[in-house]
Amino acid sequence: MLQIKLIRNLFILATAFTFLTFSGCSSDDDETTIQVRVNGTVLFDDGDDFNGDVDGDFTGTGGSATRVFEWQNSLSTADYNADITATTDGAFRIVVKDADGAVVLDKSLSGSVEPDSIDGVTASGTPGVWTVTITLTSFKGDGSFSLSAGT
Repeated sequence: MLQIKLIRNLFILATAFTFLTFSGCSSDDDETTIQVRVNGTVLFDDGDDFNGDVDGDFTGTGGSATRVFEWQNSLSTADYNADITATTDGAFRIVVKDADGAVVLDKSLSGSVEPDSIDGVTASGTPGVWTVTITLTSFKGDGSFSLSAGT
């Protein structure tokens, strides 16, 4: 009788151990990532600041993220350029605000939809420290963007 209880208890313990072990591992785990770099620096938290031309790139595996950084622009406009290579309906958005907080640029690109690039000159704004917000939504692919002081 004691032997049957021992075997039964070991079976219950082994079953519980197996259940707990396999329930922690799932092929459905969210492995999406987003990485945004500016002038070679990976942006993790908001608040990084840059002077001079901005050369950025980004990659994603289906994730979403927003990164904000500050950029010193001594002129009233900026030249901008962005392009993406996305295999799904993910989106890239860039919003630039001048030193007074006025929006001088708000453009988006969507994956698998033309056009896949934008360029031009921002609206005129107040020189000084400008704020740049990059938002990637369900983005799977890569791309790049740049800003330089305009005229």
